[in-house]
Amino acid sequence: MSILTKTKDVVRVLQTSKRVAVLGAHTNESKAAYYVPRYLDANSYKVLPVNPVFAGQTLFGETVREDLSGLGNIDVLDIFRRSEALPEHLDDILAMNPHPKVVWLQLGIRNDEVAKQLSEAGIEVIQDRCMLADHQYLL
Repeated sequence: MSILTKTKDVVRVLQTSKRVAVLGAHTNESKAAYYVPRYLDANSYKVLPVNPVFAGQTLFGETVREDLSGLGNIDVLDIFRRSEALPEHLDDILAMNPHPKVVWLQLGIRNDEVAKQLSEAGIEVIQDRCMLADHQYLL
């Protein structure tokens, strides 16, 4: 697939995606990893939170999952993890069956090597963009 940088591609992803898994979802309401998925949930996206620290708790009407396994069809895997932590998640992302259509690295998160490997596996990648801001601005 490709690494998406054009506005029209970001708009397409926002318009056609329904199920969003959030890796690094947080329970602290002041953190972007909480208020971005909360916004998505309030705007008709099905949000599936993933964070081993909060596994078993409920966020956005869903039980927080420990890991990426068993999520089923995911349109977007929205990631809230430091750029340097992304390689440790690469095998888990590539093991998802089926693969997510898009891996979205939130604002400030970029790893060109991980993005290249995901793209080579047929997954579209968006780096260093905020899903909430893009949704508000572009839609």
